[in-house]
Amino acid sequence: VYCCCSALRPRYKRLVDNIFPEDPKDGLVKADMEKLTFYAVSAPEKLDRIGSYLAERLSRDVVRHRSGYVLIAMEALDQLLMACHSQSIKPFVESFLHMVAKLLESGEPKLQVLGTNSFVKFANIEEDTPSYHRRYDFFVSRFSAMCHSCHSDPEIRTEIRIAGIRGIQGVVRKTVNDELRATIWEPQHMDKIVPSLLFNMQKTEEVDSRIGPPSSPSAADKEENPAVLAENCFRELLGRATFGNMNNAVRPVFAHLDHHKLWDPNEFAVHCFKIIMYSIQAQYSHHVIQEILGHLDACKKDSPRVRAGIIQVLLEAVAIAAKGSIGPAVLEVFNTLLKHLRLSVESEASDLQGSSACSAALSTGSKDSDEKIVQNAIIQTIGFFGSNLPDYQRSEIMMFIMGKVPVFGTTTHTLDLSQLGDLGTRRIQIMLLRSLLMVTSGYKAKTIVTALPGSFLDPLLSPSLMEDSELRQLVLEVMHNLMDRHDNRAKLRGIRIIPDVADLKIKREKICKQDTSFMKKNGQQLYRHIYLGCKEEDNVQKNYELLYTSLALITIELANEEVVIDLIRLAIALQDSVIINEDNLPMFHRCGIMALVAAYLNFVSQMIAVPAFCQHVSKVIEIRTMEAPYFLPEHIFRDKCTLPKSLEKHDKNLYFLTNKIAESLGGSGYSVERLSVPYVPQVKDEDRLSRRKSIVDTVSIQVDILPNSIPSGDVASNTEEITFEALKKAIDTNGMEEQEKEKRRLVIEKFQKAPFEEIAAQCESKANLLHDRLAQILELTIRPPPSPSGTLTITSGHAQYQSVPVYEMKFPDLCVY
Repeated sequence: VYCCCSALRPRYKRLVDNIFPEDPKDGLVKADMEKLTFYAVSAPEKLDRIGSYLAERLSRDVVRHRSGYVLIAMEALDQLLMACHSQSIKPFVESFLHMVAKLLESGEPKLQVLGTNSFVKFANIEEDTPSYHRRYDFFVSRFSAMCHSCHSDPEIRTEIRIAGIRGIQGVVRKTVNDELRATIWEPQHMDKIVPSLLFNMQKTEEVDSRIGPPSSPSAADKEENPAVLAENCFRELLGRATFGNMNNAVRPVFAHLDHHKLWDPNEFAVHCFKIIMYSIQAQYSHHVIQEILGHLDACKKDSPRVRAGIIQVLLEAVAIAAKGSIGPAVLEVFNTLLKHLRLSVESEASDLQGSSACSAALSTGSKDSDEKIVQNAIIQTIGFFGSNLPDYQRSEIMMFIMGKVPVFGTTTHTLDLSQLGDLGTRRIQIMLLRSLLMVTSGYKAKTIVTALPGSFLDPLLSPSLMEDSELRQLVLEVMHNLMDRHDNRAKLRGIRIIPDVADLKIKREKICKQDTSFMKKNGQQLYRHIYLGCKEEDNVQKNYELLYTSLALITIELANEEVVIDLIRLAIALQDSVIINEDNLPMFHRCGIMALVAAYLNFVSQMIAVPAFCQHVSKVIEIRTMEAPYFLPEHIFRDKCTLPKSLEKHDKNLYFLTNKIAESLGGSGYSVERLSVPYVPQVKDEDRLSRRKSIVDTVSIQVDILPNSIPSGDVASNTEEITFEALKKAIDTNGMEEQEKEKRRLVIEKFQKAPFEEIAAQCESKANLLHDRLAQILELTIRPPPSPSGTLTITSGHAQYQSVPVYEMKFPDLCVY
């Protein structure tokens, strides 16, 4: 009866039954398998039924735990799948996937591994036409679960995890190649796939960190090591990501790092994002950077160390993206970083203000240091990001950061400082200038006008007048980055008397017209800030070193004969200010300025190579070495240097004399007429805005009109003090004519020989000072008429400059125009 029934069965069932031996240990019957394969290829329409019958037998064997027959059935399915490529294979595939799902659902690790291996073989088959109705949701979930296996046996656990990773890799390969079937990139799938891969990468990372630095895996290790296999799968997944699904692949990484608290320490986070940045296509790098910035915004209330970890990850991502495409939203990146810099400083300032009790101070001490870690990470990221931008974008970023720097008394900055206070404001100033210093590092402009346009130079120099030595140091260092176009700054490091400047091998080029024009327009402004910076009472050795470097770089990069004369005038003016000491500077600062002047004049005399000038400078330095070593940088900046009690009894041979310098330069063809006119800095409103002392005495106003006939070597200057008594005497007409003639002569002589920029600066400053002083003394109310009563117009060459309007000021018994 059995024979008759078997003979009546369909042929495909008989062929399928024949491949199973009586004893499963004998394995697949190869001869019968060849017959089944030939039958399937010859009659592809029967594939559906063959697959259904095999699935039926396999399900029955799985339930009965007959693993031997399960292995034979899967081997037969694999061979049929590899041999048949036709339209009719679609229904067979559905039966095949159903059988694989049955194996994955079983609780036996061997069957799960067997099903995974079959699925991987299927994933490597290229189908002629895609099947859009087929979904792999179950396989994604099941393989992800296998990646998190917690089997008690370590070997079986590793085997299951490897099978899960290989299964995910098979799903990815099977789906991502087809653009019309993009279900694998949906968030519900990525939220399972990516964390599963990271989990296996993380576990082995922890083991490696305990054992030591991991060695490069061999080919066998790559198949047996879940971390290596997961990393390869992760790279392959990211490499196949496109513009539309990049974010879905990256966002689960943040969720995994947050959930497992892997931002502090952040070694694994850095490792993950390095993989991401190197695996994705270069044009999508800015997407990842935007996602990191967005996550940083979302974590702004987290602990400082978490934020610092995210920022360090951003730095690593930027370092890799800078080699490709960073993206168009550059200002947005910097704006976000600066916003978090402000938040960090604000948090630090509020903690310092709130820590009144001793215990509170101890608790906030660690947080304060953590906030500094955040700030340093932001600055480092800004600097690295900016230094890898093209020049045109870097100029925009420099302007953008400079616009954020707050200056006391102004509202031009764009940061909200209402919650910071003075301490926080100073901190944000330092942080922003440090960021600017990082951005300008390595910036090489062809002309100084490109590096220091007026819109950038003016706000940059404003902090150089603040009563904070660190701020002034940062401003000078930024200036050095932009001025030093031939990498000479390292050769000038440290203020010292250089025996032979030629040994430094200074690199320089001929001054171009653009640089000459820049110095004509902005030279007086630079001189003024150097002059005032030298006279600050909180200067330390580094300030004098940076000021010396500033003078040297101007000489190398921007100095023609006219600029050299101006710089020498500036140096002599500093020397004279130390001798007169109207600012009541401490003796250390006076000697420090003297040392700076000596070091610079020694440098500039050798740079212009005028023998008589070099001889005079060398002679003064030699005398100082014997009689006043505290006037030289090698001694004054040394620890425990002996300082003099006063400078009144010093011989004039210890000083650099203007008449001898003029004589030596005049013999070499220099125009030295202007050397006889002492340098006087222009007074501006920013002096008051920067909260520094005015260089003009508030008790009396001194109007300097020094003619050419006055000996330039004399320290005392011919000044006229305008006080209330002087104004009363001015009403008296006795001797008025002779005084007016003498004054006219002096003014005419000064206007003929002094430089135009200095004349314009003095006219403006004296008019403003006279206005303020008269109002203080006489308590007058100035009522300007509807239109100015007159204007002072000065014409020089083809340029015409119009001074501040001269208004008529009326008060009893006195009329001043």
